Amino acid sequence: MHLYHRCEANQMALLDILEFPDPRLRNAAKPIENVNSRIAELADQMLETMYAAPGIGLAASQINVHKRLIVIDVSENKDQPLILINPEIIDSEGIIETAEGCLSVPGFYEPVSRFQNVLVKALDRNGEWFTLEADDLLAVCIQHEMDHLDGKLFVDYLSNAKRTLIRKKLQKQQKQRA
Repeated sequence: MHLYHRCEANQMALLDILEFPDPRLRNAAKPIENVNSRIAELADQMLETMYAAPGIGLAASQINVHKRLIVIDVSENKDQPLILINPEIIDSEGIIETAEGCLSVPGFYEPVSRFQNVLVKALDRNGEWFTLEADDLLAVCIQHEMDHLDGKLFVDYLSNAKRTLIRKKLQKQQKQRA
């Protein structure tokens, strides 16, 4: 299955990633009705942006495109990209706690509990349905990115005090960059 057309870095503009507490991160994404070349190109741009960040996953919601599209690559060599359009978790089991980070919450890693194994159904870049069994890091990443599609961030799993502390630190950093 051909999932991704890697482009030369200078051919494709990197996308801006929204940062917490930007309220646009709270918008719920809409299903993609028609998988076409524009969606495939968006997925390719998202992959390039994710690799450059660098990260292992990116949801369209993080780039202010509120469509149900996520890209992921948890491989060591960054050569196994996944494009998941309209993803749905159809089965899950086990619990794993890992330190999660997020491109929209840069510099912070906090423990979050997720399902250890998930069975996901999604469309690929060609609009074909497929299922994927994922475990450990890939399963966590899929759940994390799918949360973005629902307007949820990993900081929502933390205490109010910790979330407020992270928000204040990020707002201070954002003001310093402006």
